[in-house]
Amino acid sequence: MSEVRRDIITDTWVIVDTENDKIPKLPRIEYSRSDRCPFCVGNEAQTPSEVFAIREQGPRDGPGWQVRVIPNINPILKAGGELMKSGVGVYDKVSGVGASEVIIESPEHIVNFFELSEEQIGLVLEAYRQRILTLHRDQRIRYVLIFKNHRPQAGASTIEHTHSDLIALPAIPIRIKQKLSGAKEYYEFKERCIFCDIIKQEIEMADRLVFQNERFVVITPYASRFPFEILILPKEHSHSFSLIDEGGIKDLAKSLKRISKTLSDVVDDPPYNLILNDCPNLFPRADYWKTIKADFHWHIEITPRLHRTTGFELGTGFYINRYAPERAAAVLRSNL
Repeated sequence: MSEVRRDIITDTWVIVDTENDKIPKLPRIEYSRSDRCPFCVGNEAQTPSEVFAIREQGPRDGPGWQVRVIPNINPILKAGGELMKSGVGVYDKVSGVGASEVIIESPEHIVNFFELSEEQIGLVLEAYRQRILTLHRDQRIRYVLIFKNHRPQAGASTIEHTHSDLIALPAIPIRIKQKLSGAKEYYEFKERCIFCDIIKQEIEMADRLVFQNERFVVITPYASRFPFEILILPKEHSHSFSLIDEGGIKDLAKSLKRISKTLSDVVDDPPYNLILNDCPNLFPRADYWKTIKADFHWHIEITPRLHRTTGFELGTGFYINRYAPERAAAVLRSNL
């Protein structure tokens, strides 16, 4: 029998196949090294001028960097101009103000994120933090989304060199609004953070717990939308990724390397999306989401893309997950 499970935070529903025990896999794609890769060290002139870099030595837009952030060559949103709101009859629109950036995660031509050292992953996370802090100083920016698309089936570009994308938005995405609203409603009723309660319950139950370290817990969510969907949460309550300290970055880097390597081993290097779910920019309005520091809890989602979205998902808002999260957690644990 299948089960229809509700995501308590977003109030969305997932049909979970609890009987299937066959791990879904897609054919593995092998990449070959390209000397023309614009993201490799020495090819900086092939990209737009960097907006941020962590470097050991060397001048701007030259070798010596460890992590490099550049504007997207085909930006969806641009930094210039005022944020203008207007109506078109019954419709609303705002000007396309924001930022589109690419975070190049290594000067070396590495394809898989888990092949980076823990130290290098830590530098990538520090670049995330620095870009969020900088962009949140802009009152036009409502939300900074950082995500990673791995493999073409997950929307990755033709450049296989490991990198993340950043899009700073003039409006808050609907999925984040759902999470904010769900967290706020739960807090108003119970005066506790819903994410903190989930962490406590998942550690106690352990059937969806993959692993934990001093500062982070890694689970397969109860209402996982995708087979082998992963959720990474800081154990200590924190509403904003920008507040993470050096020890937190170290433990998170260790967690990301471990789970991404295990996921690759178990599901044959699947296409996936990695998404940092952070709080919105609180700077524009002092009264914006007043309880957010108490009720929201930043987290990272890793969503393997092993099945296509169909008309059913688009027509209902439901998801179909053909591999139960309890099975996924058990398989991941056995392969750590």
